[in-house]
Amino acid sequence: MIDHDIGMFLEPEYITSRLTYKGCGVSDDDLSRPIIGIANSFNEMVPGHTNLRQLAQYVKYGVYRAGGTPLEFGTVAVCDGIATGHYGNNYALPSRENIADSVEIEAKAHRLDGLVLLASCDKIVPAMMMAAARLDIPCIFINGGCMLSGPAYNGLPKTDATFPAEALGMYQAGKMTMTEVDNLTSICVPTCGSGQFYGTANTMSCMTEALGMCLPGTSAIPAVYAERLRAAVRTGEKIMELVNKKITARQILTMDAIENAIMFMLATGGSTNCVIHTCALGHELGIPSERIIEAFEKYGKMIPLLATIYPASRKYDMEDFYRAGGVHAVMKELRQDLHLDAMTVTGNTVGENLDSFKNQYPDNPDMIRSMDNPHSTLPGLAIMRGNLAPDTGVAKPAGIAPEVRCFTGTAVCFDGEPACLEAISARKIKPGDVIVVRYEGPKGGPGMKEMFRAMKLLHGQGLDKSTALVTDGRFSGTNNGCFVGHISPEAAEGGPIALVKDGDKITLDVTNNKLELHVSEEELARRRAEWSYVPKPMEGYMKRYSMMASSAAKGAVLMQRGSDNVEK
Repeated sequence: MIDHDIGMFLEPEYITSRLTYKGCGVSDDDLSRPIIGIANSFNEMVPGHTNLRQLAQYVKYGVYRAGGTPLEFGTVAVCDGIATGHYGNNYALPSRENIADSVEIEAKAHRLDGLVLLASCDKIVPAMMMAAARLDIPCIFINGGCMLSGPAYNGLPKTDATFPAEALGMYQAGKMTMTEVDNLTSICVPTCGSGQFYGTANTMSCMTEALGMCLPGTSAIPAVYAERLRAAVRTGEKIMELVNKKITARQILTMDAIENAIMFMLATGGSTNCVIHTCALGHELGIPSERIIEAFEKYGKMIPLLATIYPASRKYDMEDFYRAGGVHAVMKELRQDLHLDAMTVTGNTVGENLDSFKNQYPDNPDMIRSMDNPHSTLPGLAIMRGNLAPDTGVAKPAGIAPEVRCFTGTAVCFDGEPACLEAISARKIKPGDVIVVRYEGPKGGPGMKEMFRAMKLLHGQGLDKSTALVTDGRFSGTNNGCFVGHISPEAAEGGPIALVKDGDKITLDVTNNKLELHVSEEELARRRAEWSYVPKPMEGYMKRYSMMASSAAKGAVLMQRGSDNVEK
């Protein structure tokens, strides 16, 4: 709750705070207004964030117009696309905790009256939601928007930031030259934005709208559209309404809101990473991760795939999704199952927002379908269980071709991603192989890297429909092919994935949510008795993270040592 009166800094006992603010150019009149923090993850190294400085200025216009005093501060922001392929990717997921901490610290230390959360991309968006849940002051979110796609190439109607990774696999298979691959890097990312595809960045940005934490119709607006600037002004105005009405984040971030978001993500085939981040948000709200996972399973039996966006579709990208009506167009199709009385940042309920939402572009019934005419009767995401993943794994049926949704193959094991990538690049992976990549979980990685490069290389080599991959690491939302990630317990905790040997048979059945290792319990017990684990040498933040990180099934959040299984 808000723990002080608006204008408190004018009181005599806060003279030190007042004079210090004045050193920033703030006036007594400014201090008499609500102080609104603008948590901005702008930097010049992440394409999804390079436009956030401009957006922040438009947010400030809205805040000041509506009677508040906007004051901006920054957070770190890691781009998985830049961090990938080297040790930097180990820092991506752990950065989420750092960002949430920094927003919490700034808001508490300066006793802000409200927050506008300004971010894009994979870990930064959920971190902002986690901070909002901790603070429980009026908060509203706005993202930077998606990229526009590149031109048609090699038979594809559009190109995007993920295609060069596939092209590299095609080069390895002798289907493209390296000059052609290099040329793609100059044309497939023509604008700023958080990707043109429905990866984790755009999944999490759309999730905030489904949660009710950003204005309807704003999460999918492309980064370069003028409409995004107008949305930023409206967001700045709306935070003042939330402050005046004392509508705080936890009045919006409820289990009903989370279930609405889960239904939306199942209907759209969101990134598998959304499961981790939803569990982490639940942790901040005191909701056990088991309850979050059960909601994914419950609604997974009810919600089919209604919308396809690349990589589930080679035809439609995020700009097409925005023009088709975006999040609220999908939620209208889900209306009969949603919690319509859930509160949102508009000050109205989900049901009231759906009643008033109007799409300014023509509908696209081929892209966003109705419940009685889905793209697939399977949900976009699947929680997997079995003797290889006792505490669950996560798959994405929306990215898996029908012919490999039930796949049995022979294990080829790698203790880490680098050895796996080396084998794929050397063309050592053959049809019928199930690649097992382990010791890449939250503790073992540490940091739980994304395995998207492996899947992209397999796709480029033409092996995406004849091989599979299982890992205790994560996947990008851009992946297609037969895969299961987030396997818990992870190898570093002695999970069964640590006991798999080359030549073992493994079945991945995403239709029935099964992940089975065809090895007897007696043999597994014998292998466990021989198993040992030596953690990788670490220092700094990653050493601390590896010691405190919970499992992927619990959101990979930081726990106090000795209380890994304790949740609020």
